[in-house]
Amino acid sequence: MATWFSPKVEKRSSGIEGRGLYCTAPIAANEVVVVKGGHVFNRATRDTLAASLGPSEIQIDDDLFIGPKTPAEREASMMCLNHSGEPNVGIRGQITFRAMRDISSGEELTFDYATGDDDDWEMQCQCGAPACRGLVTRQDWRREDIQRQRAGWFSDYLERRVRRSDAAHCA
Repeated sequence: MATWFSPKVEKRSSGIEGRGLYCTAPIAANEVVVVKGGHVFNRATRDTLAASLGPSEIQIDDDLFIGPKTPAEREASMMCLNHSGEPNVGIRGQITFRAMRDISSGEELTFDYATGDDDDWEMQCQCGAPACRGLVTRQDWRREDIQRQRAGWFSDYLERRVRRSDAAHCA
């Protein structure tokens, strides 16, 4: 149930927030860096678990999430991928995170949280990137500029929603 990490990464203190995931050896574009592990559960279970575990899951479909179920599983499940307005990691499929470009040793690995789920929370971004949106919401995937910038890097279920919204605009 543990998350898989490339041997080219390590968790350590982050200037963005708390802990982050860092590149320890060059990573090529499209190389797998993390595969999220855990149990699959619905939103009601996620809400119950969040009371004791905090945010530790990722959304994999409209009412499905993957993550730890116990405090003992939490650390092994945490990816420590912080948000950035200029991410270098993106989602392919539902649980696989790949390099969006070549990544140099020492860089923090980040992804755009808007590409991963459709929840209803928001946060103030602290990435410091020139393209920082400031306020980040999990509804940002609906923005046309985000859809253009992150095309091909949304989780499968959000990619389906993007295509449906595009089809609705064309009708």
